[in-house]
Amino acid sequence: MPNFSILLAPSEGKQEGGNPFAPDMFDYRSSDTFNYFNELNTERRALIDQLQDFIKEADDEALQEVFGVKGDYLENAVDVNLNIYDAPLMSALDRYSAGVMYEAMDFPGLPTGAQRRLLENGIIISGLFGVLRPDDLIPNYRLRIDAKLPGVGKISNYWKPLISPLLNEAVSGKFIWDLLPHAHRRAWDDEQTYEQIVQVKFYDVKDGEL
Repeated sequence: MPNFSILLAPSEGKQEGGNPFAPDMFDYRSSDTFNYFNELNTERRALIDQLQDFIKEADDEALQEVFGVKGDYLENAVDVNLNIYDAPLMSALDRYSAGVMYEAMDFPGLPTGAQRRLLENGIIISGLFGVLRPDDLIPNYRLRIDAKLPGVGKISNYWKPLISPLLNEAVSGKFIWDLLPHAHRRAWDDEQTYEQIVQVKFYDVKDGEL
């Protein structure tokens, strides 16, 4: 099955840190910048600017509503989002490695061929960046795709008309492994340009019940 794509969501938790000397992800002119969907840079910057303006003016209650966390977690969300442009970068795959799915994936433990296929065929739908490849360089951030940002609205609705044409073109004629939660699927106007799709659903068993 050489002609396929894997659709992934980012993780809620993210690895901190990164390389402060990595090339600017927004500098599409740089030949060594990993940024495959750089046509989204204008919209990415616009969303980041709106997010930062909101944070600077909002009270705790409004911040909690957007980020869905309180206390130290809220302070961290505010801090990382205000420092996005100056933050060190790492690949999206490494940034999301703190998440359950990415930890279970164990990318470093995969055979070299499997690693290459994931990097070449993976597509991540992100609340802040729209769509990413696994080796795109990104800063730390916090923004769920189902969040509602004042002045912007629901993040999935913001991205839908922008990323749908890119996604439909990227998966055209391919076999799709769709590992997206419902919130992320809602950001994609699926025109069924692919050859076939398999949607993977994850279940949890608690007290003997699914």
